[in-house]
Amino acid sequence: MAYVFSDPRLSKLQGASVLVTGGGGLVGSRIVAGLDAFGARPVVLDRFDAYPHSVRDRFDVDRHAAQVVLGDVRERATVTWLTGRADFVIHAAAYADVAACTRRPDIAFSANVHGTQTVLDAVLASAVKRVVFVSSASVYGDGPAAEAARRAPRFAEDQPLTPISVYANTKLWGEHQVRLMLGCSSTEYAIVRYFSVYGDPQVPKPGSHSWMVPWMAMSAETGQPLRLNGGGRQVRDMVHVDDIAHATILALVADHAAGQTINVGTGTATSVREIAGLIASHYPEAAFVESPMPDGDPRGGYADTRRASDLLGWHPTISLSEGIDRYVAWLKSTPGAIPDWFAPASASTAATAAA
Repeated sequence: MAYVFSDPRLSKLQGASVLVTGGGGLVGSRIVAGLDAFGARPVVLDRFDAYPHSVRDRFDVDRHAAQVVLGDVRERATVTWLTGRADFVIHAAAYADVAACTRRPDIAFSANVHGTQTVLDAVLASAVKRVVFVSSASVYGDGPAAEAARRAPRFAEDQPLTPISVYANTKLWGEHQVRLMLGCSSTEYAIVRYFSVYGDPQVPKPGSHSWMVPWMAMSAETGQPLRLNGGGRQVRDMVHVDDIAHATILALVADHAAGQTINVGTGTATSVREIAGLIASHYPEAAFVESPMPDGDPRGGYADTRRASDLLGWHPTISLSEGIDRYVAWLKSTPGAIPDWFAPASASTAATAAA
């Protein structure tokens, strides 16, 4: 991951302690690596149980963190202790899977609502300078009815929000609660709405219809068909994890980001079928199969990126074609990259059309 060290705003991070909840995941670990590169002291709080297989070494968590704490954002004492020693907080921990949240809304509520409230309570009792809350483009749902009829609506931060999944609903609650609790406090906040994150070494989760690029690439690698839920007509704004991490770090230090909600996307819409085609170009024998749309899977859209440009000075640097090339190259060159449970027998339950 390449970082631009000449940005004077990043000097605020020199020697700063930054608590990253969920810092053991794909995005969180990339954020931690970036913070380390910019001279901060990142502290990770994570349960490390998001996958049925170990990813801690693969995500290189311990290499870049000043401290790694195995714990839960719902553990008030732990969160209070860590927040009391932090200069900044990036709250990325969540039950971050649309299908899993649909199956278990009780867990989604506990992790995403109770967990966020625990973090906010601790922040208000601390000297933390700024919190970045990680939200999701899923809060847009399909957009207003008139926009949803289009192939690729553009989602702007100030438009009405219509979440269509339990996961999206918990993220929207988190956004509102951050504004309510921190808006009149001495702690600044920024909210970042991620669009569809991908990039090596991302791995899928069983029973999920998220993480489309690894689902499809691993299906092709193991001779399984690439599953197109809903025929692959949905659109996604695919953002490489390295670009996502960089934008999140900028939201921590950019003066104009304080009190703002900012899309983190490329501003480009690509259909799921087109994404499958980019992956299949690496596998001449790849086949496709269509399947029904899963619950909570939006038709999708793309980001209005003006705020990211104006407030963060951020622009994506990795194209989708380059990012997929990187992912497939990593997959082909990494023994053990494909989880043991990912086998042809799992193809009937593998759903890969959302991200």
